[in-house]
Amino acid sequence: MTVRKTPATGALLGLALGDALGFPTEFHDVPSILAKSGPWREMELPTPAYVTDDTQMTLALGRGLRAAMDRGTLAPRRLERPVREQFVDWYRSPDNNRAPGRTCLVACDLLRKEDRAWQDASRIHSKGCGANMRVAPVGLAPGLSDEQRSGAAQLQAALTHGHPTALAASDLTAHAVRLLAQGAEPTGLVGLLRSYAYDNRTRYHHTWLGDLWTRSQDPTPEHFIARGWDDCLAILRRLQDAVRTPSPETDPCLATGEGWIAEEALATALLCFLLFPDEPLTALRRAACTAGDSDSLACLAGAFAGAHLGADAWPARWADRIEYRGELLALGALWDA
Repeated sequence: MTVRKTPATGALLGLALGDALGFPTEFHDVPSILAKSGPWREMELPTPAYVTDDTQMTLALGRGLRAAMDRGTLAPRRLERPVREQFVDWYRSPDNNRAPGRTCLVACDLLRKEDRAWQDASRIHSKGCGANMRVAPVGLAPGLSDEQRSGAAQLQAALTHGHPTALAASDLTAHAVRLLAQGAEPTGLVGLLRSYAYDNRTRYHHTWLGDLWTRSQDPTPEHFIARGWDDCLAILRRLQDAVRTPSPETDPCLATGEGWIAEEALATALLCFLLFPDEPLTALRRAACTAGDSDSLACLAGAFAGAHLGADAWPARWADRIEYRGELLALGALWDA
């Protein structure tokens, strides 16, 4: 596979652009969006181009991951501490006013107490898309083994969202970003993700997750994590059917869900990307003009498109105006180098 030159910069810019495009359309149905914005293929980036908690938490994870990797080989404790600190800093920030999800707020409030085990802060019954809308940095960071990438993706999700489907969907999302950044062809992506899910179906990352599974009602850790992968395999089957019979003018949420939960956010964002793999703005616009969690869907679609096409995918008239542009570019340049 051919390695793209700027997949990290492309993915980080893309997720922020999608987030900003979908910010005004979240909580609205498609007719309302069309009445306000006009034809969906002509949607323009808002002015100013503000992002939501999706981008803010992505950057928080990126800062924590970078700090952990600067200190040596990535390991659970080395990652948990700086990411936990970054999430708490986000929780306390006056800029945390972009309609953040309740699960993230409750968990981050609990994470403030330093002597509390993170597993006790994690919301074990939540599989909201907050688990994986922020995970792209794990797929982009260079030099990680498959085990490190999988464990880190699941751990960052579990700090707030402890449901096994949140863990599996985050792992799959990071894997999809990584595959695209490495040059995987979009036409084979769903098959690669299904194979990955089958291979990992009963693998519980004890060193990364500790005794998280005991907070559930599952009899074994393998039973716990398999529930999550089974949810993901089910949605990937729906995604594969949707890709085989594409309907670009139809709200993609009708095929793979509205994206409020992690596995649907992954599948519907992927559907938007796969409908238009070489038209990144169209993919973002399709994701933003949906009845679902439009900012998170467009955020993930932008990460997939940017990882696939690189930073040049995004026109300057958009990229130059995005909030947090400097930090996005700096982190992308570090990992692209």
